[in-house]
Amino acid sequence: MLIAGASGFIGSALVERLAAEGHEVVRLVRRRAQTSDETAWSPASGIIDSTVMDRVDAVVNLSGASFTRLPWTKTYRGEIVDSRVTATRTLADAMNKARHPPAVFLSASAAGYYGDRPGELLTEFCSPGSGFLAEAVGRWESAAMLAPDTTRTVVFRSGIVVGHGGPLQRVGTLTRLGLSGRLGTGGQHWPWIALDDEIGALVHLLGSKVSGPVNLAGPTPAIADRVMNAMAERMHRPYALAVPERMLEVALGRAADELLLSSQKVRPQRLIDDGFRFAHVTVESALDAMLSAPRARA
Repeated sequence: MLIAGASGFIGSALVERLAAEGHEVVRLVRRRAQTSDETAWSPASGIIDSTVMDRVDAVVNLSGASFTRLPWTKTYRGEIVDSRVTATRTLADAMNKARHPPAVFLSASAAGYYGDRPGELLTEFCSPGSGFLAEAVGRWESAAMLAPDTTRTVVFRSGIVVGHGGPLQRVGTLTRLGLSGRLGTGGQHWPWIALDDEIGALVHLLGSKVSGPVNLAGPTPAIADRVMNAMAERMHRPYALAVPERMLEVALGRAADELLLSSQKVRPQRLIDDGFRFAHVTVESALDAMLSAPRARA
């Protein structure tokens, strides 16, 4: 199994799970390969040894610049798009050149595909939204669909992955300092999923027959106020501040609207229909798992 982005937050957890289950994992690295389980590539230049695709039965693409790195300057917005599109296209091109392309291609995507959609229940059958993230994710998914027709391709639209080392860790740092509170109205839906379920869903999809878009989000929607308040309660910290939307927009620019204030009530319909069972049904359960993890306690 070939994994791009294996050293990241989700990638490292996925490699650990696959190795524990006896799978042989090959990691793509952006330096000289040093071990037999590494293969060098340069996604920005479109360079990869396409023969590696003849040696693996599945490819998981987790490569791309972080959405949560701030600020979103014009240059960094370009990097967000280019890093995803070029990496995904490089993988798809290599699969097309292989004599025996991999049977499965799982390519990361994001709930940002839906844009800001307050009041809507968003399943995989909904149309794309508008805005920078929606357009970036649309291009990202289009690149994944360049994979060979014989390769079952899944684009998994992840929400906020709740786990140690993930985006909510920054929220945890502010909470620990007593600086937690309502962001905007607090009524915007944040699509969330526990790290355990993110990894479990990917393993499930590797052995499934599903193709196309799949939402990776917890089965019980939660608004931002519920997520933030639940974290403050578990860390025994106050939840008293209120940050107006305008202040967030001045401080963070477009990222505030698209990451913090956007509302996406995402339902993992295809995952549920395919028989996946969630370990963490509520965001409170996901936060408990994150905060009780050995590294989190340390």
